Amino acid sequence: GFLPEPDWMEAAAMMVPADGCSATLAETDDGIDADAVRWISEARQAIRTADTDYFRVSPVRYWVDFLVSLTAAYLAAGVYLTSPIGSWQQFVAFPIAAFWLYRMGSLIHEVCHLGGHEMRFFKLAWNALGGVMTLTPSPFFTRHHRDHHSRRFYGTPEDPEYVANVMEGGNVASIVGYAIHILLFPILVFLRFLLAPLSFIHPAVREWTLRKASSLTLNHRYERKLTPTDRRAILAVEIPCFLRAMLIPLLVILGLNPWTRIPLLYALAVATVVLNQLRQLADHHFEGDGSRVDMEAHILDSCNFTSKDPLTLLFFPFSIRYHALHHLFPSMPYHNLQKAHEHLSATLPADSPYHSLDRPGWWSVAKRTLLGPV
Repeated sequence: GFLPEPDWMEAAAMMVPADGCSATLAETDDGIDADAVRWISEARQAIRTADTDYFRVSPVRYWVDFLVSLTAAYLAAGVYLTSPIGSWQQFVAFPIAAFWLYRMGSLIHEVCHLGGHEMRFFKLAWNALGGVMTLTPSPFFTRHHRDHHSRRFYGTPEDPEYVANVMEGGNVASIVGYAIHILLFPILVFLRFLLAPLSFIHPAVREWTLRKASSLTLNHRYERKLTPTDRRAILAVEIPCFLRAMLIPLLVILGLNPWTRIPLLYALAVATVVLNQLRQLADHHFEGDGSRVDMEAHILDSCNFTSKDPLTLLFFPFSIRYHALHHLFPSMPYHNLQKAHEHLSATLPADSPYHSLDRPGWWSVAKRTLLGPV
């Protein structure tokens, strides 16, 4: 293991409850009484009284999706990394590896939304086999994603996942800056873990590192709030991630890997980040003015995609294309979102604003995010 098993298992147990998203996060949304909004109340009533328990987790589904994605990703990446430079095998393997790595990495979102005591071994396995190897451990995601869901952060300048905070649609200079940030992001993440021991040179440096450099977000305004459990969870994954990051240049220095391995890994990392950021362009409409919003405005600013065009299916794995529904019920497992959406579509009144959340496809929203209102 990356740490002696008792320490690693204890660290994993500590990270899950406090670093995981609350099962009732958006349902309560910091005390907001969503029942005051009739159509949201109707949607929740329809889910609550349905014959199907849409909140029931299927462990088999989680494990199958994870293991299939991991196997395909690592096999394709292995071909890509070991094939002769410029060979047809490498060109074919690259997009396959990027797609499956992105798909496997997307499960970090599902790790986040599992309840504190749900599927602990799955969370540990995802981090050990996926998160550490790709330098994207869940303690570096879950807290800021939880903040994105909360009323305190959603749509504000500090929202870590609100694309409008890092790119102004229609502004060429802003778009170019956003693209450069994406290109630099894998390098910054790599250096964050490679240089992790230096964060201990002074308590102030360590504190800044934990608050400002321990979240997988492009928004520099976001500052992570920390609990004692957060601190232990970050340290628990920093150790294996430091070893993983150090191993990349070390194997080149020792002559066990060619120098080309580093730019090849970088290209693969950029490709997966690009896929993720392209998806984020259409998660929401990003029409907020920076102020806090109520639950209704939060949901109406989010999108569902029911079409099955290739780009929507590519960028939204695991049914997360029902993103507005996810923000309405964040504890609902991804594999139940489509059926829950179909149930709501058939049950809610024809004039329910819920129906207006449907968008034709990824590009219909992404083009407005990129180009601005036209």
